[in-house]
Amino acid sequence: MSITWPAAEAPLVAKQTRAEELRLQLADEIVRGVLALGATLDETELARRFSVSRTPVREAIRMLGASGLVEVRAHRAAVVAQPTPEHLIGIFEAMAELESLCAGHAAERMTSIERRGLEDIHERLRVLIQSGDPQQYHEMNEAFHASIYAGAHNSYLAELTLMTRARVQPFRRAQFRILGRLSKSHIEHDRVVQAILRGERTVAAQAMYQHIIKVRDEYEHYTESL
Repeated sequence: MSITWPAAEAPLVAKQTRAEELRLQLADEIVRGVLALGATLDETELARRFSVSRTPVREAIRMLGASGLVEVRAHRAAVVAQPTPEHLIGIFEAMAELESLCAGHAAERMTSIERRGLEDIHERLRVLIQSGDPQQYHEMNEAFHASIYAGAHNSYLAELTLMTRARVQPFRRAQFRILGRLSKSHIEHDRVVQAILRGERTVAAQAMYQHIIKVRDEYEHYTESL
């Protein structure tokens, strides 16, 4: 079951470029083992498969390389890679620190309108749990975190956080397929939201940090289950 929002209440999620869509599709196939470790990613073949030019394919592969899911080789086709444990720990630690900083600032700096917007997205996520659709939840989850980055009112911090988030995104998205994960994610979000609404900087930062580390742990459980 998917949720259709009224036009006036449609979630504010930025439209993805074709390269970003391809990156997510290929990342899903890599994480699930459909594209095996060491498999060659031929740009021409992928462009034909997805009915696009080679340009978005090349950009998608470049972004996957930043996540550690692909090994990009000079003058040779890229191949599917396995992110090392050290790589995953490193990017998740960085993500946790950046997001906790955003949450802490948001607790102090969010306007009343922004706080209402955050509450609205949080409620929409609760409704989406009933649908059990990890893709719809993922898309609204992007809006949830983006609203906190914006609420920190530090454009440079938001830029750094979004850049890091793009590298972590394939792993964050995959863990939503775990049974019961959507509900747990919403509970973790609630701790962040309540702290922000109360203006508690330290509590908000700690809650967000713990949430991101939990995401990393859940992703590890997901890959083990495969």
